[in-house]
Amino acid sequence: MSKSGFIGLGSALLISGLAIVPATQAQTPIGELQESQGITISGTVISVVGNDFILDDGTGNIIVDAGPRWWHEINIEPGEELTVVGKLDNDEFDAISITKADGTVIQIRPASGPPPWAEGRDRR
Repeated sequence: MSKSGFIGLGSALLISGLAIVPATQAQTPIGELQESQGITISGTVISVVGNDFILDDGTGNIIVDAGPRWWHEINIEPGEELTVVGKLDNDEFDAISITKADGTVIQIRPASGPPPWAEGRDRR
């Protein structure tokens, strides 16, 4: 983690069929993240750029990557409370699914394997 408290910008996230981890799963404080997959984090969105956003849970913040905008465009706003299931890989958090406070689930990518956009725009 850098001095600013941010963990590096991640790679892509995908919308695809996937078994959703229930929001009741134990939450991992952002400040305690380790490389793994199937991690659930929750917090407040503090800024958004494209499909990337910074999530803060009071223990730290992290850039969450929700895949390329040409694959799908997410609608996340600063101030929203979100629960994100994903994986930390090389100091980045790649979203698998995002659950909004109203229960809306945004599927980003499958839990394993390459993201659907891995082969570029022609794959779509």
